[in-house]
Formats: sequence, structure tokens, C-alpha cells
Amino acid sequence: MLPVITISRQYGSGGHEIGEKVAERLDIPFYDKSLIALAAKKSGLSEEVFADVDEKATSSLLYSMVMGSFAYGSRMAGINEMPINDKLFIIQSDIIKNAANEGACVIIGRCADYILRDHKNCLNVFIHADKSARVKRAVDMGLADASKVSDFITKKDKQRANYYNFYTNNRWDEIGNYDLTIDTSRFDIETAVQIIVDAAKQLATPTPKPAEV
Repeated sequence: MLPVITISRQYGSGGHEIGEKVAERLDIPFYDKSLIALAAKKSGLSEEVFADVDEKATSSLLYSMVMGSFAYGSRMAGINEMPINDKLFIIQSDIIKNAANEGACVIIGRCADYILRDHKNCLNVFIHADKSARVKRAVDMGLADASKVSDFITKKDKQRANYYNFYTNNRWDEIGNYDLTIDTSRFDIETAVQIIVDAAKQLATPTPKPAEV
């Protein structure tokens, strides 16, 4: 059985595109900002409310609550009074776990590797690249103004790191969190996709038992 593939990524490294192509190649569901729509539907709030805080850590003091009483299945009556950031994290956590339980899929960001840390069949990937390559990609794709792109990338990476660090108490860029890291300043997008596809297929293939002597 193919694994659930989680992809964490530096901004401008091509992680989102890689995830889309992997999902297409393996013919499995792909979850990115679509998780916001699902979370909004589940909560009854608008997508716009959640979109503003997506992958952003709250400034509240609810970390211990998120990691304790609120975490993964347990609920408290006061959830509707929680900051939007925390509410989104909790609802997305449930959606991510349910998606993984349904079978193989690709999930972009949103602490999915940590949320699924007890899931038995995951391939956790980190996509990164040197700053100059990411600057070029961001400019070429029109993601940021050329005069401001370097600072913009730094800000986005910091935002993602803070979000991950806050909700997991781990470091976003700690390679020990991942099974596979790929530098897209050295490998192009298609090569990165093929590496992940090959790794997923290898995990899906049972290891043959040694022949009896």
C-alpha cells in the first residue's frame, strides 16, 4: 500500500508543485489549501477567516492546551472561544488524520508529519533550495516583487518555521523529522518528483522474507 506523503517546504523551493505532480503521478488525493475549505465547512466559518491565519502561529498562550487537552480527538466546550489560529490547527489536524486513515495521499505543510507521527505508513519529505534559486523561482513565477523578494522569502520561511515550532515543539528544519530531503537547487522539479515517487513505491512494496536455508 502506498504511504501517506507529507511535504514540508521552504518558500520558493517548488514543494507545492512537486506535491501536485507526485499526487498526479501516483493517482492519489492532494491536500494543500483545500484543507482550509474543509476546515471552514466543518466549523461553519468562512474560508476567508481561516485563509488569513493559515500556517501562522498564534500569539496566544494556548500552546499547552493545544498540545494537551485539545490535541487529536479530545475536545473542550470552549473551543469556539479559541483564537482562529488554534481552531484551524485543531480542525485541520482532524482532517489530516481522517485523510490518512482513508489511504495514501499527499499533504502539503501544516505540520502533517507531526500530526501523523503515529501513523504507520508515512513518507515525510522536506523540500529546500539555496536562497538564490528560490529568489529566481519566486520572481519568475510572479510570487513577489523583484526588489523585495529576498526579504519576502525570509519572512515566509520564518512564518512557516514559527508555525511548525509552535505547534510541534520541534524545529521545522530539523532533518531528523524527515525521511527524505531534496535540494531543488541541485535537482530539477521532475527529478524531485521521480525521487519521491520511487521512494513511495519502495515503501509500498513488502520486503521479501529471507529464503530458508
